[in-house]
Amino acid sequence: MDAEVDGILVAAHELKAPLSVLRQLALSFDGAGDGDEHIRSEMVSVSERAIRQVNDLTKIKRLSDGLFEMEPVAVRAVCDEVTQELQYLFRFNKRDLFVKYANRAGLVVANRELLHSVVYNFLLNAMHYSGEETRSELIVKDVKDRVRIVIRDYGPALPGDVWREMKRGFIEKPTSIAMRPGSSGLGLFIASRFSRYMNAKVGAVRHRDGTSFYVELMMSRQARLFE
Repeated sequence: MDAEVDGILVAAHELKAPLSVLRQLALSFDGAGDGDEHIRSEMVSVSERAIRQVNDLTKIKRLSDGLFEMEPVAVRAVCDEVTQELQYLFRFNKRDLFVKYANRAGLVVANRELLHSVVYNFLLNAMHYSGEETRSELIVKDVKDRVRIVIRDYGPALPGDVWREMKRGFIEKPTSIAMRPGSSGLGLFIASRFSRYMNAKVGAVRHRDGTSFYVELMMSRQARLFE
């Protein structure tokens, strides 16, 4: 089977999971009681994440059309948007999110929409794989002429084959990740595709107590003028 077709099928299989959760929530919603609003919120949250993944898959097919323009992008503003968007999900799952900005360069060369999706998918990945009462970290720092966005989780070890693909900077297709149940690696697949389009470098560092995923983007020349 063609690798790309196989990847789409694996991705489609993963999308069944949030839709199944949505179905169960809908079945438990009886229209009365104090928990109705909470259930309704969960239904919306799960469905929105599923729709986002479908939209990201659609964007991957459109990358070859060159419709996503590169421009100076405020990296902290993008990270702020993503963390605010996922704040509720972290709280609901009893995870903490630590954010630290240590970068001097404020602008990077990127597509804002694609960068938003990269950070979103890395953070969602970290939230899923950290245990309760643990924290995930988002750190932005300068590395020579690049800005590195690091997302650290404290979950199970990343398998060697996935780590090698991330080290290479490109995941060929979403595949099941051993010891990290409930995922086909769809978020990592999307993030690697978008990063490659933006000429950004992606990678992963394995720790004894988790994994750090990162994306490095070129500093904008406009940013350098003000340093």
